[in-house]
Amino acid sequence: MTDAGGKLSIVLVDDHALFREGLRQLLSYETGCTVVAEGATGAEAVQLVREHDPDVLLLDVEMPGQPALRTVEQVRQGTPRTRIVVLTMHDDPRLVQELLSRGASAFLTKTIGREQLLSAIRAVADATDTVLVSVQRSTFAQIGRDEPAPSLLSPRELEVLQLLAQACSNAQIAERLFITEGTVKRHLTNIYGKLNAVSRVDAIRKAASANIL
Repeated sequence: MTDAGGKLSIVLVDDHALFREGLRQLLSYETGCTVVAEGATGAEAVQLVREHDPDVLLLDVEMPGQPALRTVEQVRQGTPRTRIVVLTMHDDPRLVQELLSRGASAFLTKTIGREQLLSAIRAVADATDTVLVSVQRSTFAQIGRDEPAPSLLSPRELEVLQLLAQACSNAQIAERLFITEGTVKRHLTNIYGKLNAVSRVDAIRKAASANIL
């Protein structure tokens, strides 16, 4: 849980000690974050999250032992409030889809920069309805390619959806697109209807699965 100083508590799990150390140092420079525990396997991730009840779990995909999908499921079942940010060197489209469907809040490649990582951590920790994906555009072209696509979104609806995937609020979307918040809400209503979605996170997941992001 968030510590007494109001910092976001983070459990960091990666089997590469050097990468883990670098990530811990990076987060230590961020005054709003603190790493409360570290592990090197999926099983340790589950145990550490249960012990520390952190705001965020930073989880590597390619680790020995149980697969990441099982780890995500167990964390979500045991400590549902903890947001899961997946880090990986690969952006396999089926893996992206599976991890998000099992409850991961973000899927980020390890090629992202410091600010993007910190923004993702803050975004998923601050919102209960946020999902973030940072992969190559070609990956989205493969996610759900065998599934039927829903009604196509308009260019403006697609812009709104893309900003939604970056965890922008309605006010931020309105500011960036030079429209009113009321217009943003109308676009969201249309997006939800076309995607048969019930929330922001559901819309983004279904858009990724249908290859329209």
